[in-house]
Amino acid sequence: MKDMEWLRRWHERARNDLLVAQRLFNDFSPKQLEICCYQCQQSVEKVLKAYLVFKDYDFPFVHDLRSLCLLCADFDKQFNDYLEDCVRLTPYATQARYPDNDEIEENEAESALRRAERIFAFVEFLINCC
Repeated sequence: MKDMEWLRRWHERARNDLLVAQRLFNDFSPKQLEICCYQCQQSVEKVLKAYLVFKDYDFPFVHDLRSLCLLCADFDKQFNDYLEDCVRLTPYATQARYPDNDEIEENEAESALRRAERIFAFVEFLINCC
């Protein structure tokens, strides 16, 4: 049986991370690119975990989005369409948080934001339609 409160909490955290990423990219000058990318990774991690909660699956506490996406694909093969996006977003879990990494360019951050928005919208559709 689905724990709807647990699902709601994961989904809300994912949505909040995405909203923060959007604000950091769109509303700040200069744009906060590194933290925007980090928030994109966090949003996708949490929304994938929300989907696994929706499916009553006890997910592992990992930050590798590809691994989480593959677990989701066990329930819905459409997740395979998002594997490349997950591979691209995963490094931001650490890369964007530390100053010793390369700077992130604006087009890279914009791409990360679009990837996160696509994945979030897809998972949200699955959770709400089922």
